[in-house]
Amino acid sequence: MFDILSLIPGKKKKTHNGWYSFNAICCTHNGGHRTDTRNRGGLRIDGNNWVMHCFNCNYSCSFTLGKQLTGKTKQLLSWCGYDYQQIQKWNLESLKHKDILDLANDNQVIQKIEFVKKRLPVAEELDIENPAHKFYVDYLNRRMIDINNYEFYVTPTEKGRNKDRVIIPYTYKGKIVGHTNRYLDNKVPKYINIDQQSGYVFNIDKQKHDWQVCIVTEGIFDALCIDGVALMHNDISELQARSLATLNRRIIVVPDRDEPGLKLIDKALEFGYSISLPNWEQNVKDVNDAVMKYGRLPTLLSILQNATTSKIKVEMQRRKIAKGI
Repeated sequence: MFDILSLIPGKKKKTHNGWYSFNAICCTHNGGHRTDTRNRGGLRIDGNNWVMHCFNCNYSCSFTLGKQLTGKTKQLLSWCGYDYQQIQKWNLESLKHKDILDLANDNQVIQKIEFVKKRLPVAEELDIENPAHKFYVDYLNRRMIDINNYEFYVTPTEKGRNKDRVIIPYTYKGKIVGHTNRYLDNKVPKYINIDQQSGYVFNIDKQKHDWQVCIVTEGIFDALCIDGVALMHNDISELQARSLATLNRRIIVVPDRDEPGLKLIDKALEFGYSISLPNWEQNVKDVNDAVMKYGRLPTLLSILQNATTSKIKVEMQRRKIAKGI
């Protein structure tokens, strides 16, 4: 496993109580503290396991062999100059040392991620060749949604609001586990979610095995227009975090540009995710708005280029956006 003492830059001195002291590199990244020049960083090593604490900015993190690297530990390693691929390699190496109890616990977690199979309402699968479906096709095209990438259903023969809806299934491991109705009649509520089970992450089924990044949005259409996933609210539950962890890749959260969306940032940082707040125009409120205004590829590039785990950078951009709300 990696030697944390050799990874931290600069000189280290072992104290009489078994701690190593060094100039902590976290201070300039953690809330604007002054650069440490007085060896305020402390490292206690116990075999393969270790604990780090900064007595200047109070940043703490730790590592236990057999466990996943925490978000704060990943941050420390990135500040030491190590890239995402190397950190992920160390994470996987640690997990190889799991004992039987850990594996049993993992199996319990996997069980919790399962969802109950549900039925869709009686509906017609969206067909671009069907003249009766043109209304729905035109709407999805305006929203820059690739109709060929997802299965949509409609009910053009029904009465009332149900005539003007697109049914979007929730799938998990190839089975239907719920759905949402997106109404197109300009009335509220626009969405009515049916059978949204706790911990479900929309579009997680569509994430490819060879992708290195997963972009997490709040809304379903935000996810669909960039092949990302959606939380379907402005929070991240523990079960959703576990589902995202099964992807084993970098997670980039792109919150909506409103007050509830900006609150999502703190939760995402707790999980060690990257945050992306691109410098979009003020009238662009979410990912789907950006795709409709700038196009899919420019939007994706702006998300990737602005992704960061730096609290200082995120806070500066959040304050800038908040002034325009």
